[in-house]
Amino acid sequence: MSETLPKELVIATRNPGKLIEVREILLSLPVTLRSLLDFPESTEVEETGATFADNASIKARAYALQTGAWTLSDDSGLEVDALGGAPGVYSARYAGESATDEERVELLLSKLARTGDSLRRARFICAVSLADPAGRILNVSEGTCEGRIAHSPRGRQGFGYDPVFIPEGFEQTFGELSSEVKQIISHRARALSGTSAFLLKLFGSRG
Repeated sequence: MSETLPKELVIATRNPGKLIEVREILLSLPVTLRSLLDFPESTEVEETGATFADNASIKARAYALQTGAWTLSDDSGLEVDALGGAPGVYSARYAGESATDEERVELLLSKLARTGDSLRRARFICAVSLADPAGRILNVSEGTCEGRIAHSPRGRQGFGYDPVFIPEGFEQTFGELSSEVKQIISHRARALSGTSAFLLKLFGSRG
């Protein structure tokens, strides 16, 4: 275990939408939250893992070593039953490395339309990994949000596949739901709650 408690925590992302979402969930932590935008010299880390947890840990370890700070990294994606679990860990690269969110959504909807699946069951999965400045993985938390895929995009909140994902128990997509609701039910919120609990327990035990 690291000798000292973190005074700041790097959220390993340059995605503005994800950064806002993570910061809102972790505001209660007694640390200064930073992002990779504060470390312009940091280099991109390739996601070579077979699972979301693998990729989250690969990135947390690498960015902790690059920044010399406690680092939190997540990997998340969408699994669609009718597509055999795709896009899965390739969610961000589903339509190619340089594709936009809109292009990824369009490809997903076109493939799903050809399956004839009327239920369109799907789930968002997120894994969050925490590393200390030495690159040691201290905690991995996971969260899942079950739901279904809408027939067309709705709403402008969030990012990625949010406009076509309808969480279980709702009729609105993640693109239509408020951030207050998503902070409770989303896959990322559920995974981050585990990370937050781990850190708060750590602070409490060393206070």
